[in-house]
Amino acid sequence: MVARDWDGLAATLAPDVVRNGPYRDDHRERDAYVAFLRDTFEWMRDYEMRVARRFTDGEGRVCVELSETVTLDGKRLRTDEAIVFDVDETHGVITRVQVFLQRSYEP
Repeated sequence: MVARDWDGLAATLAPDVVRNGPYRDDHRERDAYVAFLRDTFEWMRDYEMRVARRFTDGEGRVCVELSETVTLDGKRLRTDEAIVFDVDETHGVITRVQVFLQRSYEP
């Protein structure tokens, strides 16, 4: 995502990936989800992502705690979040993405 390599990102997703977003911005298909991300990144300025930690349950579920920071209306805005990925380890693709946000704030 940071590199905006949408084809590379799409290659990591199952065709029928399910994405559950924090604002009921859900998607149920790879191309729709990638298009959503592409459109979202068009308005983001000075985007930064910092990964705090990653962990797995050993059964195909991975959690990544991270922060995203963007410039919005001339101010820096940081949002801390956790993203949970369900991974089909047989095929090496993500089948589900769940995004959990905390409150955004000026760093």
